[in-house]
Amino acid sequence: MRSTKLGARFAALAAALALACGMAAPAFAAAAPTASQTVSRRGDVVRVTPIDHLTAAQATRYARENGFAVPDGRDGVDAYRIVYRTVTPQGRATTASGVLALPHDAGDRALPTVEYTHGTMPYRGDAPSVSNGPDRAVPVMFAAQGFAGVAPDYLGLGVGPGAHPYMDVASETTASVDLLRAARTVAARHGERLDGRLYATGFSQGGAAAMGVARAAQRGDAPGFRLAGLAPVSGPYDLSGQELPAAFDGRLAPPTAAFYLAYVLTAWNRLHPLYHSPSEAFRAPYDKTLAPLFDGDHTDQQIVAALAPNPQALLTPKFLALLQHPTGAFAAMLRTADAVCTDWTPRVPVRLYAADRDTDVAFGNAVSCDRSLRAHGVDAPLVNVGHVDHPHSAYRAYPQILRWFETLAGQR
Repeated sequence: MRSTKLGARFAALAAALALACGMAAPAFAAAAPTASQTVSRRGDVVRVTPIDHLTAAQATRYARENGFAVPDGRDGVDAYRIVYRTVTPQGRATTASGVLALPHDAGDRALPTVEYTHGTMPYRGDAPSVSNGPDRAVPVMFAAQGFAGVAPDYLGLGVGPGAHPYMDVASETTASVDLLRAARTVAARHGERLDGRLYATGFSQGGAAAMGVARAAQRGDAPGFRLAGLAPVSGPYDLSGQELPAAFDGRLAPPTAAFYLAYVLTAWNRLHPLYHSPSEAFRAPYDKTLAPLFDGDHTDQQIVAALAPNPQALLTPKFLALLQHPTGAFAAMLRTADAVCTDWTPRVPVRLYAADRDTDVAFGNAVSCDRSLRAHGVDAPLVNVGHVDHPHSAYRAYPQILRWFETLAGQR
């Protein structure tokens, strides 16, 4: 589920995980709205900051240097950080941040929109609107080919306040939809018009988030946008049937499994209490050292330094049993997360992308999602991008998705 913040950050994390078993600018949290501000202001723009001004050649080089073998860009790109109004998982007013990348001088062209939802990151400074790395390169590569590229940071990452509600599809969806509204406003301020077509994609954690965004758009929850295509990559679509079993049966690397389990249990406990004390879930010393690190202000390296080598060393017998045989609130949260492929029927072209040697998100997640969609009558080809690991599934998938979205949008 880890992000396409792949370059040096992923290499460092991978090395640290192995030992255990881009460039980020400082992030400053934006002030949250007061309780008197209503959710009717969702999508209102709070602040816009230019973050990139690239020629077509520079945009192409930027994408390639971040690992994506893309064709030469047709347009230069202007990218902006947008701070906008949205809501917390509890429905209270807050703010979040994200990226809008626009082609230079589109003229009379109305732009189709690609929204990219990023993968797992615990540190707010790694988010697309803050860090000049691969997660920003994705919207830039689309903008260089004539799309409006949009990438939310999600709640609690980038310059948004609070802790990130990790793997909460509902808030990933509202934050992403509200950024679309804000992006349309900012594009208009710069003389550009979005034509309403929405192509949804995301990697890892963002693969499931992209499914949530697409579902919301098809249901009419993104006014002014209509779903036109869907291409998630390496997403954890079936936590209960695939990802959790894979954490214990050897399909996931043990340190990586421990990392994800620590993050999701800590984040979900904030939403719907699963334990009253960390010692109920985590063995000593991790009950004292690990949970506080998932506050958005600690880097991957700091977390990995405090990480257990495997789930068995991380978790108490009670929580090992709960993860292998979910009950109660935890089982209910899993059902909600797993519904992204089961409770709706996409009416647009869909392709799923995954790699069969992924030891972060089991390939079975994509197989399970494909099976569920086909049971609903959806032809959703599963594209196996090859015998590569999790980050390289993104490197291989996104040039293909770019070409496919261009074809769907009539831009090839």
